[in-house]
Amino acid sequence: METATPAIPRSLFVFALFYGGMVCISGVLGVKQVALGPLAVEAGIFGFLLLVVMGSATAELHGRRAADALVRWGFLPLIVSAALIQLVLALPTDKGMYPPAIDAFPIVVGQGARMMVAGLISYGTSQTLNVLIFSKLKGREGAGRLVWLRGMVASAVSQIVDTLLFISISFYGERPIAGLMAGQMLTKVVLSIILVPWLISGFVALGRRLDR
Repeated sequence: METATPAIPRSLFVFALFYGGMVCISGVLGVKQVALGPLAVEAGIFGFLLLVVMGSATAELHGRRAADALVRWGFLPLIVSAALIQLVLALPTDKGMYPPAIDAFPIVVGQGARMMVAGLISYGTSQTLNVLIFSKLKGREGAGRLVWLRGMVASAVSQIVDTLLFISISFYGERPIAGLMAGQMLTKVVLSIILVPWLISGFVALGRRLDR
């Protein structure tokens, strides 16, 4: 006799797929530095902000436990993609490959072990902190109230922690980090204030629509 498969809310299924994709692509996007007026930040922030929004939207719709699980399972595509990158880098290059791409590929996707460890630690800590802060601000009767504000505050704080951890672990002792940290933190907080309220409101509305 077949066992019934537990039903998964449609929004949780869609968000989980989207989350896994953003975990993988964010590190690749981070290779490029983008200038936003006087501010400069690695392009991976756009993917990480979407991760923050997904975590908060999942906590709003399905509870903190589901959001924490989303963050923990996010380690799986992150680790597997990093392992696959190292495997591809180690394999011999086809001599017929486009010559400029031969030199560019290791620069774009390659990371040192120290940066990989920094990425794992900063990802897990900041994303878990984001869910925690968002859920605590929600309170017992806060469902549906001030989602945009809770998401913005949680994102800003978690992105500051993300920057502290990633830059400290990656570059401490190798280069001055105070100025780099300050610039990255300022940019991430500004982007959290500008983008997150709209994004989280939109994704929560989308999730509710998908679950109807």
